[in-house]
Amino acid sequence: MQALEGVRILDFTHVQSGPTCTQLLAWFGADVIKVERPGTGDATRGQLQDVAGADSLYFTMLNHNKRSITLDTKTREGREILEGLIRVCDVLVENFAPGALDRMGFSWERINALNPAMIVASIKGFGPGPYADCKVYENVAQCTGGAASTTGFRDGLPLVTGAQIGDSGSGLHLCLGIVTALYHRTKTGAGQKVSVAMQDAVLNLCRVKLRDQQRLQSGPLTEYSQHGEGVAFGDAVPRAGNDSGGGQPGRILKCKGWESDPNAYIYFIAQAPVWEAICDVIGEPGWKTHPDYAKPKARLVRLNQIFERIEAWTMQYTKFEAMEILNKVNVPCGPILSMKEIAEDRSLQATGTLVEVEHPERGTYMTVGNPIKLSASPAEVKRSPLLGEHNEEILRDVLAYDAAKIEAVAASGAMGAPRQMAAE
Repeated sequence: MQALEGVRILDFTHVQSGPTCTQLLAWFGADVIKVERPGTGDATRGQLQDVAGADSLYFTMLNHNKRSITLDTKTREGREILEGLIRVCDVLVENFAPGALDRMGFSWERINALNPAMIVASIKGFGPGPYADCKVYENVAQCTGGAASTTGFRDGLPLVTGAQIGDSGSGLHLCLGIVTALYHRTKTGAGQKVSVAMQDAVLNLCRVKLRDQQRLQSGPLTEYSQHGEGVAFGDAVPRAGNDSGGGQPGRILKCKGWESDPNAYIYFIAQAPVWEAICDVIGEPGWKTHPDYAKPKARLVRLNQIFERIEAWTMQYTKFEAMEILNKVNVPCGPILSMKEIAEDRSLQATGTLVEVEHPERGTYMTVGNPIKLSASPAEVKRSPLLGEHNEEILRDVLAYDAAKIEAVAASGAMGAPRQMAAE
């Protein structure tokens, strides 16, 4: 049995942050009914298309295991269907612009009147405050949540990360909030509102930098490279390049082949408990007792020199050879893996971290599977729905419409003209 089997989600999300959340819920077994605009659907269906006439990978990789219904809520029949779905669903998830649901006539008060047990979950860019009405996208969230100001090198521009910590990070946070609200409902019977601000989600993921902001009041951040270089700290946490955020000195170092391979690098952490092993591996046994290197505090002002020497060693090996040698003596490290290398990693396919999916219009594609593994209810990744593919099915099975009423709804134009599923 799937963990969330029997839970029904009314999915009013689009693009990435909301669909990330509802896809996780679908992987855990919830019945996710994605409500889309007739004719166009989720904007990502047509964005970054790589196969003509087929939904983009952007859409398919964020909407697995869902059912699609097209609905024009400006029509009487469309509003009637939506009200019916609200009555029989457990959770409504949305990431519209601020106030959009209210303008549709479905405020929290209206939804709660239709279904007092309904959980209404929302993602917005900001929480209450001066920016509450502002639209936010991935990189804006990274910038306002503290990630960009602390990413990059000290003398360079602030940088955003390739990891979608604003969109997907917010979706993950909202998913936890929804599951928590569902658990609360088992004890109270009542629904509630769940909200996540993208700025808040990014800040939660940047908490170590907020830690360092407070530490600055007590003096320099000694584990940052600039301390050893004699560069004074300002009044805000600086960009620290590839220094480790956990307090253990770490750097990205060149490996054999770096001249032609942009990913021939390894992340190396000079962890204090394995310092002597590091000295032996790189051929500097004298550093184990030398007063300039033996103790962690002494090493902090010499990190550039230390990592230059370690890099001279790593450059003799490929990143995988270096990792094998270092793992044998418990030195924390990791190769810089390209997306090509990750996509071709059979061990990730064996664990379900990477999954191949068949789609009726685009053929086989690779996607990321559920990163959260449950031993008693493993997730099966099913393809994303075609636009309006489940219109009739949802009316029949969820709302108990008979054939005549389904035909009348179709004739009204409330659902538009659904795309027919291609032959399997």
